[in-house]
Amino acid sequence: MPEQQTLPPQPSVRRTDQVTALFSHGRLVTIPRKRARLEQLLTRLAETLFERDRSYTEREVNEALLTVHEDCSALRRHLVVAGLLVRPRDGSSYRRVR
Repeated sequence: MPEQQTLPPQPSVRRTDQVTALFSHGRLVTIPRKRARLEQLLTRLAETLFERDRSYTEREVNEALLTVHEDCSALRRHLVVAGLLVRPRDGSSYRRVR
């Protein structure tokens, strides 16, 4: 009797594909409302747009975010709330921490 090989179950859409699906021609089409998908997007943005442990001005953060979506202030706020970017109380600088 031939040996059967079983493959592990594959998710229908991988996480990276879910985030990629939010973009069209390099631009973010919409900011997702579902928390899990938003967190995946924010992690991707933080990792691709910002260097770890480097300080950025608010203008630099906005310019980076504008490369993917016109609502840079909403994305900036989401990144701070998610703890992916940190800033002092005066908002003078931003840093990616993870």
